[in-house]
Amino acid sequence: MRSKWNLGSIGLKTATLFGFLFIHIPILIIIMYAFSTDEKTFQFPLPGFTTKWFGVAWERNDIWEAIILSSQVALISTFIAIFLGTLACLAVYRSQFFGKEIISFLVILPIALPGIVTGISLRSAMSLFGIPFSTWTIVIAHATFCIVTVYNNVLARLRRSSHSMVEASMDLGANPWQTFRFVILPNIATALLAGGMLSFALSFDEVIVTTFTAGQQSTVPIWMLTEFIRPRQRPVTNVVAVFVILVTTIPILVAYYLTKEDDGRKK
Repeated sequence: MRSKWNLGSIGLKTATLFGFLFIHIPILIIIMYAFSTDEKTFQFPLPGFTTKWFGVAWERNDIWEAIILSSQVALISTFIAIFLGTLACLAVYRSQFFGKEIISFLVILPIALPGIVTGISLRSAMSLFGIPFSTWTIVIAHATFCIVTVYNNVLARLRRSSHSMVEASMDLGANPWQTFRFVILPNIATALLAGGMLSFALSFDEVIVTTFTAGQQSTVPIWMLTEFIRPRQRPVTNVVAVFVILVTTIPILVAYYLTKEDDGRKK
């Protein structure tokens, strides 16, 4: 019987631990400095512990305006992504036609490209067609990559599902809309919800694409990027960063457990 503590196992566990620490220690540092009494510099250990910066951030109107804008953009982008991503998935799934692979590639391309390339491309296109930069240009930009998360989640769910239920529904006289409503939709509901939550999290903290398409609008990430270079604003910026961590982490965790539980039921 081979020991579970052999050299390979220890090396893999050690590498996993270092990777985990490398990713999460900076997040813990940001959370820690949100409670620092020092206004200008980062010191360790902390010179003091305070929660006053949370009160300062709560009373800042510019922060609330950025949060409201980011929330509106994320919600609208998510709904657009759910609608278009689902339609694209249903069009591609189990259909054979010329250019199918090209369409699939074009759908997932925005999330594969570097954000700066997507941002420059969208800005150039909007300038070419004379579209003024506003909240809606941010929504359009975010929807391009949010669609991918919904598309991938729904497509993966459909590939794991039995198509015989759809065929049975059609054989029993149901029209395409009834089949979608009573057979397909309940089957992909958790995948839609998980994809929507991931889309919301991606949109809420997106900064690169937003920078190129926002104009004078200031979302939370852009506000943080602007304020962080001001030394006296760093504690408040760290407080907002803690808020962003919560807003983006919770939907991702919920999406993870939704897909995990569904996978468990499928087995």
